[in-house]
Amino acid sequence: MTGKLILARHHESEWNKEGKWTGLRDRHLDPYGFKKSEDMGLLIQDIKVDQAFASMLVRSIETLSCMLNVCKRYEIPTEHSAALNERDYGDYTGKNKWDMEKLLGGEEYKKLRRGWDYPIPNGETLKMVYGRVLPYFMQNILPKVKEGKNVLVVAHGNSVRALIKYIENISDDGIADIEMPFGAIFIYEVDGEGRTVKKEVRQTESEVPA
Repeated sequence: MTGKLILARHHESEWNKEGKWTGLRDRHLDPYGFKKSEDMGLLIQDIKVDQAFASMLVRSIETLSCMLNVCKRYEIPTEHSAALNERDYGDYTGKNKWDMEKLLGGEEYKKLRRGWDYPIPNGETLKMVYGRVLPYFMQNILPKVKEGKNVLVVAHGNSVRALIKYIENISDDGIADIEMPFGAIFIYEVDGEGRTVKKEVRQTESEVPA
């Protein structure tokens, strides 16, 4: 019997609050982000987490730490990998999202943020993120789930969306409609290939994506 696969996005960082694209830039959670990360941990207290994964970026690591502390899972095996890092926003790193929306227009802005293969100067597309996330998932995360372990993965909006695309078998066009809001927990039961058998969504409260 497989374990549960639990996906979460880090909570609010200093730059999220300011509306800036953070990408690979390392920024800590802000005080609100720390508090809400603890609330995310409360959502999974009923699940005995056996293994955890996070990116190499501090906002992911801090969110995971808060969640595990609340769950009193202090010493479980934890792995960090750059494969789970956020999308590289290249030349747009540090730019204000809402200013860019005004500059590009709503349709182009949505393609930039949520599209599958929309190019960013000196950055990554979601397709490129998928290309590094999926092999890591198949080689490192899925085997633990297949062993019957409950696995928690705390990553980023786009790296989590890349995982969801595979797990839920979402089309290239369909992924544009998938959001990973702050405070959401996606809990999956998957088959041997890592595809969805059952899905549950838990949410700290009504929060908008950022």
